[in-house]
Amino acid sequence: MEVDNKRGKWINRQRVLVFASRGIAFRDRHLMNNLKTLLPHSKTESKMDKKCPLLMINEICEIKNCNHCIYFENKKHKDLYMWVAKVPSGPSAKFLIENVHTMEELKLTGNCLKASRPILSFDNSFDKEPHLMLLKELFIQVFDTPKGHPKSQPFFDHVFTFKFLDNRIWFRNYQIEEDGVSLVEIGPRFVMNLIKIFDGSFCGSVLYTNTGYVTPSMHRRNLKAEHEEKSPNKTVYREYNREFMLPAGTNPELIKSSLSKDGVLTIDAPLPAIENFRERTIPIDKTRRFFFSSASYYLS
Repeated sequence: MEVDNKRGKWINRQRVLVFASRGIAFRDRHLMNNLKTLLPHSKTESKMDKKCPLLMINEICEIKNCNHCIYFENKKHKDLYMWVAKVPSGPSAKFLIENVHTMEELKLTGNCLKASRPILSFDNSFDKEPHLMLLKELFIQVFDTPKGHPKSQPFFDHVFTFKFLDNRIWFRNYQIEEDGVSLVEIGPRFVMNLIKIFDGSFCGSVLYTNTGYVTPSMHRRNLKAEHEEKSPNKTVYREYNREFMLPAGTNPELIKSSLSKDGVLTIDAPLPAIENFRERTIPIDKTRRFFFSSASYYLS
């Protein structure tokens, strides 16, 4: 992977195809464009239809003369997945991308040359587990800019860090400052949650399966279930003291109240007896008789 000084030719012909499927969100598109900017040895392609099989990517890479691929696909307009594959022999890995932050955010103040070469940094976890060792070699071939690439500059002014924590791979991009030993984050930043590793390019037998992986739909369903279980415990109970004017002589022990599901309070109480009640007789002065006919009726 060096440049032949005698001939002055570029030997390491690593090319990476970076593209996505249709329907990706704007933040996902910005992340893809950031990776294209940081990888001068990358090539682009128009968005692929979701109905097309993944094996078609191998043919696209062959047409583009690329031997590696980074493919983004979005599901349900909220879940972003990333494929990293070595074409056409494999292996390939599928990740769920979480916590995406692009280079355009104001809190990421670092800066670097557009086509400079990065330094790749891995923590000790990538030398212990077999599947992490495989991913380390795959990341080196994909993210490392070849020496002597025509579109690259022979400078090292930023670092790609890969850290394995909480069963996930955390990606960061830092600027190397000349004055003092300090790092300033450039971006983008994202978290790769490994799903599976295949021995082929977008196909083949499964080499590794992340047993701790939880699908985004299941995660949202679990959060909703936890919220529903906690809701009865968080109910606020309020007491209202209201005064009602009752007729004189009403027995309070006979009062009954009921509260409906709609929150309507009903109070039932027997009416008290009326004292000094006098009956009145209304005389009838005239008796009326009604005569009906088929057409009309009249009074006599």
